Amino acid sequence: MSEINLGPIISRIKSLERQLELSVRSLGGQIEQVDGEVRDVKAVQVQTKNRLDLLYDRFLEFVGRTERIAAAQRAEVRIVQINDEIEHKYGHHKVVRRSATGILQAFDTGLVQEETVRQVSEELMIQTPRYWLAPALVGLAAWAGDDEALCARAVEEAFRRSTSKTSLFFALILRRQGRQEASVRWLRHYLEGQDPRVLGREFQVVLECVSQGAFGAAGRQLLGETLEEWRRRLLDDDAVRTAQVGRWRQEIDSLRAPSAEDDFPRLADVCPQWPVLDDLLARARAHEALLERFRTLMESELLPATNLEDTVDDILDGLVRNSDEEELPLQRKLLLNEAIVRHDGDEEAARQEADMRSEALDETRNYLSVQSVAALDPAAVGASPAAQRMAVASCQEWFAQAHAGFSRDYRAAMPPKIEISLRNTYGVSHGTQRFKLTTWTKPLTDDLPDLEASLTRHWSGYVDLYVKSLAYDYTSSLALLGATVAGILMIFLGVHVGFALLAAIAVGGIWGIVLYNRADAARTAQEKARELLSRHMSEALTRLRGAHAELTDWQQRYWAADFVEAEARAFIASLNTATHAPSPFEGRVAGTRGNDHE
Repeated sequence: MSEINLGPIISRIKSLERQLELSVRSLGGQIEQVDGEVRDVKAVQVQTKNRLDLLYDRFLEFVGRTERIAAAQRAEVRIVQINDEIEHKYGHHKVVRRSATGILQAFDTGLVQEETVRQVSEELMIQTPRYWLAPALVGLAAWAGDDEALCARAVEEAFRRSTSKTSLFFALILRRQGRQEASVRWLRHYLEGQDPRVLGREFQVVLECVSQGAFGAAGRQLLGETLEEWRRRLLDDDAVRTAQVGRWRQEIDSLRAPSAEDDFPRLADVCPQWPVLDDLLARARAHEALLERFRTLMESELLPATNLEDTVDDILDGLVRNSDEEELPLQRKLLLNEAIVRHDGDEEAARQEADMRSEALDETRNYLSVQSVAALDPAAVGASPAAQRMAVASCQEWFAQAHAGFSRDYRAAMPPKIEISLRNTYGVSHGTQRFKLTTWTKPLTDDLPDLEASLTRHWSGYVDLYVKSLAYDYTSSLALLGATVAGILMIFLGVHVGFALLAAIAVGGIWGIVLYNRADAARTAQEKARELLSRHMSEALTRLRGAHAELTDWQQRYWAADFVEAEARAFIASLNTATHAPSPFEGRVAGTRGNDHE
């Protein structure tokens, strides 16, 4: 048997070995390139998702803003339409209202003939067949012209249309003319016909008279006794009393400050209890707003008119310019749409404001509600500062109860724990291995060094596990290599020992190079992952420190705001003994304008 020439075979094997090594290296490079491209794609994907989320949020914000703008524009159109409808249906009422004070002043000056006044009043009567003020003006003109029969018929017609308003009107007219005894008789007639549970909207005029002393000493005594009796009767009704406390509570709630999220962005980002904390601070800050609003009202100087006639004229204006009952549905629509415009199209906020203010447009209210409305929404009922001040003092009991409940409720809402919760939002991965990090939650009120140590331990444990998972697993590869080499030896040892050994060495060498490259790539990935996660952990620690500092700032602001509660409580309690300087008209008898006497 001739000797086998192994030279060419060995050369061929070496050539194949070199080619295989080059192929393996090329393949390793391609794998690394693909891996890098995959990471780039994932990074682009994350960036794209973030941009899409931002775009979606901005789109929703744009849609909401567009809807609000459209709602505000629709409200502006409706305001024009409603005003046109009011003018069309009830514009003639305005003419009568404007004429009432003008007729009175015409009598004062004597510059207009009685016949002219009578003619004007009769024309107004024809133009406004259902309005109570028109026949009242006819009666006033007939009274000035000593036409007793016409005056009686006109007053009877005005009574038929509105007994309450007519009684008040003539009570004020007689007081204006210095006929105090007759004025008080009309006032008593008005009060005897009233039910304190269902007072008409004109009753605000009575409060004006009380605050201004418009009916003199006798009228003041009659009003004081009557109103005190009404108050006692209504306070026996728990439902009525509770309703007033609720109305004042609504007002105090409306004084809460805006959200402070912009002042505490880190705390808002990581604290699960932030919505509660934000609400607590907003409510605590309401005390300062409450003091500023009501202390300014109660302590400001009131300058009364120098003439009784001017005061009574102002009160008469308040009586006659009030919208009649049939106008109220349109006035409510107008109120809502004006609120929508003020709130820039935010219909929900506008509806809340309109609901709170709509009580002023109720056709009837109980006496306690009249006081609350005059105190809290004076513009809606035409209450003067003097009347508003008196009403606030009269509502002291409900004011105090509402304020105590408000303070008690927000203090009770203080969360037992204020925590920090940091989630895994980093999206770190390599191949099929993803960095897993459970949410870390701790009381944010703990000492900062302890929190930092806990967060560092939390991160370090998961970072070590993730980095370890990226290490190359030699076990399966070495087992496969051993099996392959054993197989080569078993197959070729029977043919040629040298060839078998060379083949085994070649395959083992090539395989070793592959394993080395893979292990080296794994070590590089580990180093990169540890470096990246170390930066993320530093970011988490920065967020922790920022939130901890902001919590300290929040606590200081909350305690400072809550400290004002005692001052607000003392101020409200002082309303119970608040005194009001008597009006210069409380004992007056009217004379000629500018020359009145006591």
